Amino acid sequence: MDAEMLPQGPEAEGPARRPVADGPAQGPEPERLARAALTRVLEPGDERAGAWLRQVGPVELLRALRVADGSAERLPGMTAVRLEGCRLRAAAAEPARDLAAVAALGGRLVCPGDREWPSQLDDLGDARPVGLWVRGRPDLRLWALRSVAVVGARACTPYGAHMAATLGAGLAERGWVVVSGAAFGVDGAAHRGVLAVGGATAAVLACGVDVPYPRGHAELIGRVAQQGLLVAELPPGAHPTRSRFVLRNRVIAALTRGTVVVEAEYRSGSLVTARQAQRLGRFVMGVPGPATSGLSSGVHELLRGEGVLITDASEVAELIGEIGDLAPDRRGPVLPRDRLDPVAASVLDVLPYHGPISPRDVARGAGTSADETLARLYELHSLGFVEREGDGWRLTRPSPCGGDARRGGS
Repeated sequence: MDAEMLPQGPEAEGPARRPVADGPAQGPEPERLARAALTRVLEPGDERAGAWLRQVGPVELLRALRVADGSAERLPGMTAVRLEGCRLRAAAAEPARDLAAVAALGGRLVCPGDREWPSQLDDLGDARPVGLWVRGRPDLRLWALRSVAVVGARACTPYGAHMAATLGAGLAERGWVVVSGAAFGVDGAAHRGVLAVGGATAAVLACGVDVPYPRGHAELIGRVAQQGLLVAELPPGAHPTRSRFVLRNRVIAALTRGTVVVEAEYRSGSLVTARQAQRLGRFVMGVPGPATSGLSSGVHELLRGEGVLITDASEVAELIGEIGDLAPDRRGPVLPRDRLDPVAASVLDVLPYHGPISPRDVARGAGTSADETLARLYELHSLGFVEREGDGWRLTRPSPCGGDARRGGS
């Protein structure tokens, strides 16, 4: 999918939107600079800091953290230890330099109130991102309108990698944007499945958009940047931490219309994403695995609750897509025996493989008359189900090549 060919669809459904009160559309330069600086000062998902941002706005909050005039001390919940840490970060922040660095990569900072801001992120309330550093040509808001997350275990099995890649490719071919975290295992397989069919994919990172992490996925992350989008709350050059990985998951959950989990243990970051999606009113889905697999235990627990079992992309699209996005009916193959009428099927059930049986014995076993039995035997013979041996009848012997020889017990 060309980057300019944007998928169409309604906005992700969820709880009522909170009105944006701390930033006009395409906010003035001081506000953008302030938000860029605050992405270096505040940790992702900090609800207390989000409340300050909502109450005083980004410009005033940054000023309060830089100037010792007592205003920062009056912020609800501010402590001396925390203020000292924030002031150290605020003093070192160079927002103009960060904006120039991301622009050199073909990126930008997307802020609440911008035309490109995905409004479903406002469902996070005070935990919504201060802003999003975005690298890539497509419009983030338009892509988020028709997106689905595919997440799962880093140490996945070949089955998990296959399912993730197949889901990614199938969803991309149906016009969905596949969002994941660019990690090893399921994440990487999902991204590769999309890229293989020229589809649209976005990676939400726990580091700066210029930091290839994990290092082993440097080439993959570069391909996602060229063909899709890299998204991060952290500014250029920022490195990941354990807590940032966990907090990154809330953005994946909020940004998309639904989350699919492919392989996850009981303690898994992927389940954090799924639970966050549930709290936000998004669809949550899981791909089942063997009942004995520890890597599928978390998914199975999810499916025992509110999760919906899915096995392919068409079932995902049916759940989260538009009216008419229906998965095909699933049914087993129709065997030749299924087309027989009840009397012929009864006659067939009586016949053995080994040794012939007389028509009289067949009639007795099938509960039909001798004439009816003989007529059905010739009918079954013409269809290839039975063969005559002397004065008796038996089932047709199986083909020595193991072909599709018809037999009554199938």
